[in-house]
Amino acid sequence: MTLDEVEGDLLDQPVDALVNAWNRNVLPWWLLLPQGVSGAIKRRAGTAPFREVARHGPMPLGSAVTTSAGRLPHKAIIHVAGINLLWTATETSVRRSVRSAITEAVKLKFQSVAFPAIGAGSGRFDEARAFELMRAELETLEFPGRVVLVRFRPPR
Repeated sequence: MTLDEVEGDLLDQPVDALVNAWNRNVLPWWLLLPQGVSGAIKRRAGTAPFREVARHGPMPLGSAVTTSAGRLPHKAIIHVAGINLLWTATETSVRRSVRSAITEAVKLKFQSVAFPAIGAGSGRFDEARAFELMRAELETLEFPGRVVLVRFRPPR
């Protein structure tokens, strides 16, 4: 695997699939006010990916569901259940989310995937620690393509 770290906007990365750190899918998506990555996806991709992920029902912590990318130019969005029912992320949920997303990417034969800091938004997990755990987990996995870790930085 090729691992790159960049600063910028996750949605602008030239990859096959984006990872969206999602909740456990227990509450209907339309009752939530998507923030962070999810909010950006909703604004630019539309609601189709969220309607698709809702059809999968509750997600176990750390699991992944792949949907279309809506109006985004990517092949798919991999939604990971990165936060628990108390809206917090843990080391375990971060690691499991990375593993599940890569499993989906391999299964669907994606050549590239971009990750935000899992759990660092609504999950209140430290961004630097999230990326540290994500790198450590990625080192244990086999993926024949490119993985991009994206530190969000708004355009100046």
